[in-house]
Amino acid sequence: MTDIKSICVFCGSSEGNDIQVEQQAKELGAYLANHDITLVYGAAKIGVMGQVAQASLDHKGKVIGVIPEFLKLKEVVHLGLTELITNENMHQRKMTMQEISDGFITLPGGFGTLEELFEIITWSQLGLHQKPIGLLNVNGFYDDLLKMLEHMVRRGFLKMENYELLIVDTTVEGLVSKMKAYKPQDVPKWLKGDRT
Repeated sequence: MTDIKSICVFCGSSEGNDIQVEQQAKELGAYLANHDITLVYGAAKIGVMGQVAQASLDHKGKVIGVIPEFLKLKEVVHLGLTELITNENMHQRKMTMQEISDGFITLPGGFGTLEELFEIITWSQLGLHQKPIGLLNVNGFYDDLLKMLEHMVRRGFLKMENYELLIVDTTVEGLVSKMKAYKPQDVPKWLKGDRT
């Protein structure tokens, strides 16, 4: 079993138009708090990001926000977090998130959310970390993305063992349970974290 004390959540700074996304975001935040798992996320109080964070805080959870300085001027930063970490740029933000998290969960979002997901799974593929990466497929939101990944496997651009790095479920409890059962793959010894 993988010991998970903190989970980084990637998700949209917009709310979207699906009430089920809002419900599962709040359910995830509450679940993390109720299971003493620290939430690490992008520090905003708006959109799906804000819903996850506020639900965790409402259930007495620990929430760490990570944000680059320039976004503080553009995004609405949540001022009620347990801890707020400010970085110089987006890359440092993602490095910090990776370093202080034991696993990752992606909720619905846009380009930024997908970029975070694919960078963290690429780092895993390269052996830069061995942490579980979960995709919460709320109301079929990621069905087409998963079909595309399967297509990449069939066409020879994605190895099945790398496709399987992505842990998928439609429920919060089911996903976290799978992540705790995750067993890291063997990776080349020459790959080290300073290669990112």
